[in-house]
Amino acid sequence: MCGICGKLDFTGSPVDEDLLRRMTGLLAHRGPDDSGVYLRHQGNVSCGLGHRRLSIIDLTEAGRQPMSNEDRTVWMVFNGEIYNFAVLREELERKGHRFTSRTDSEVIIHLFEEEGSAGIARLVGMFALALWSEKTRTLVLARDHVGIKPLVYYRDGKKFLFASEIKSLLADPAVRKEMDLEALDLYLSLNYIPAPYTIFKNIRKLRPGHILTVRDSVLNEERFWDIAPPGMMTPADAPEVRCFEETKATLFRTLEEAVRSQMVADVSLGAFLSGGIDSSVIVGLMARNAPRPVKTYAIGFKDMPMYDESCYAREVAAFHHTEHHEIMLSSSEIIDTIPAVLASFDEPFGDSSAVPTYVVARETARDVTVALSGDGGDELFAGYRMYKGEAWRRRYRLIPRFLRAGLLEPVIRSLPDSRDNKYGEHIRRIKKFLRGAKETFAERVFSWNELFSPESKKALLTDSYGIDHPLGPELFAAALSRLPTDTINRMLYADLKISLPADMLHKVDKMSMCHSLEIRVPLLDHRVCELAFKIGGEWKIRHGRSKYVFVETFKEILPQSLHNRPKWGFEMPISKWLKSDLRYLIEENLSQERIIREGIFHYPAVKKLIDKLMSNRSDTSWQIWNLIVFQAWYSRYMEGRQY
Repeated sequence: MCGICGKLDFTGSPVDEDLLRRMTGLLAHRGPDDSGVYLRHQGNVSCGLGHRRLSIIDLTEAGRQPMSNEDRTVWMVFNGEIYNFAVLREELERKGHRFTSRTDSEVIIHLFEEEGSAGIARLVGMFALALWSEKTRTLVLARDHVGIKPLVYYRDGKKFLFASEIKSLLADPAVRKEMDLEALDLYLSLNYIPAPYTIFKNIRKLRPGHILTVRDSVLNEERFWDIAPPGMMTPADAPEVRCFEETKATLFRTLEEAVRSQMVADVSLGAFLSGGIDSSVIVGLMARNAPRPVKTYAIGFKDMPMYDESCYAREVAAFHHTEHHEIMLSSSEIIDTIPAVLASFDEPFGDSSAVPTYVVARETARDVTVALSGDGGDELFAGYRMYKGEAWRRRYRLIPRFLRAGLLEPVIRSLPDSRDNKYGEHIRRIKKFLRGAKETFAERVFSWNELFSPESKKALLTDSYGIDHPLGPELFAAALSRLPTDTINRMLYADLKISLPADMLHKVDKMSMCHSLEIRVPLLDHRVCELAFKIGGEWKIRHGRSKYVFVETFKEILPQSLHNRPKWGFEMPISKWLKSDLRYLIEENLSQERIIREGIFHYPAVKKLIDKLMSNRSDTSWQIWNLIVFQAWYSRYMEGRQY
């Protein structure tokens, strides 16, 4: 994996090499093995490209970037891996192209020569790339199909900058650090900021599956991939078993091929193994295709039994005879990493599972350079509880309204909820379900994703920072209406487009790149995604079981104990810690003096959240964590602290 950056200047001034090297240097953690820059001044346009390299395929000097074609008229910086590069290379060689390296990067350049930006749609892999054509003075940016790799950019008419991370853009003092209030609202609603928005005005994320072309300061963005409206594999009464078995066979074959293609590397390779269904399936497929035992990595928690799943990972490792590495950590060891995690994000990101992800990436990187992960399975095959919400709501509505509104809901609202124990966690989940059981489908889905409701945001934000028309409901409503399919697949599509790249994939990329570890996600091969959306929702949630078709497909390579295991999640006891070891984060970031000085939040609303948590009346820990993360970011980026 690598870090890329660049700048176009349309004023006639050359790109400053010192600036380009500063931008590149801020990405050193993404590519510690090498660095390079390209500079070119052509009339009133100048271009600079920067690259930090993490060597994975062809470790020689031939793989250095920026990389060019034979006549040095096309230059590229690339972050990612292309898994079908060998097939594309053979095709291009037959057409007369000559290669000087064994890299996948060089294949992209020759494909661009042959087919232009249309060739990007033929790439299978994860990528963020920039191609500069000296002949046409055109810059082409592209981001992979589902957004595994990040790419952000800034424009103001006189210049255009891009990078793997926001901090690289901010190395240019001309890039203004102004907060985008719509993005702030999205963050408070969702706990993350979805593309194309970032917390900064004029800085945007390139959306997954899109190409951005820049020529003469004019930008043109086009989508090169999306899920096609499905010809659904709907089970009919007579041929149900036959169709189901055919679907399983196709799914097994497609995912196994994705895993096999992603096991190619010139460096040491392993796999994350949480003990959940998805990572266990990936490890099982790796074991079927590896000449030697697969290296697997799992973390366990010495003093947090409610969150410790190491026994399941151990069982999977034994089942597949892997070379298993189990990292047992105490809560104090996890807590010690939190400042580093908070400092790593360039914009607010409130998913607390970033903390254990950071730890497992750090420990895995001590031994291997590449690891495969099971990310994406829940978003393709309906693994989260939310996807059952529609069925639960239909049943709940069968209860007479006077009983629901007059008895059940008041009693449930009066019960204390807490993430500290399983009883309190169940109450919290029921309350969340009831809050989201709204009239329209789009309202329900957004509410089940929502952290701060419109009412709570209105109470929380001062007049200067609130907005009248939140974007979140519109983003979800648009995504939910995109595919003419069943409700489960509509929800899954919204997650594929919004929360998966902005939350899960963003977290994994940032936490792994802190340790120069490349994470590959076979479940998000775009061909697997396309197949998943051809499978009807009734086969994904069936007989009350989540991920039914997925588990049935791969049950032969899973231990029996995982066949009906409920999902728990990769979480931390944030609620408990905020009342004890992490209390200092509340005192530092949410003090009355600081809140009033900044003028963003109303302190009484903040204090109410803290009081509810400390009195054990209601678990507001995620909301408090959300605000702590924002405050840590604000102090670092908006109040002048170094980054």
